[in-house]
Amino acid sequence: MTETSSGPAAASEWRRGRRLGVDLGKARIGVAVCDPDGLLATPVATVRRDLKTAGGDIPSDIREIAETAREYDVVEIVVGLPVTLSGEEGPAAAHTRAWVERFADHVSPVPVTLTDERMTTAVATRRLNEGGVRGKRKRSIVDQAAAVEILQQWLDQRRR
Repeated sequence: MTETSSGPAAASEWRRGRRLGVDLGKARIGVAVCDPDGLLATPVATVRRDLKTAGGDIPSDIREIAETAREYDVVEIVVGLPVTLSGEEGPAAAHTRAWVERFADHVSPVPVTLTDERMTTAVATRRLNEGGVRGKRKRSIVDQAAAVEILQQWLDQRRR
């Protein structure tokens, strides 16, 4: 499942350029980027969630990810949408949609696309385990690895 949540309808047509992948978690946000040809996603950063900023102020996590998008001159941002294994949306998906709505306003006119992120954190965790990454180090990069999985799956799906 992929849907465009903001930006021009042309976001569904492939255009060359870097994309940013985002894995929104409760405490941290993983960020990944791909090459301009959309072949390979790589980790960029883990951003601490800002749950304290209220009202009309822009949370620091949104500002930081928007700045990363500008630094990489991205043409699109892909955010993982947490759905259940049966494909239904629950409270986590509603939370993600609310965050994306606020985020999309801040990064406009860059389109923000939601994509099914089922099993990406589990796959990322398994790959880190297979690579011998354990403990605190794994906790600090699992969000980035999940963002890589989200973006890579989206890129692979687009290529098919």
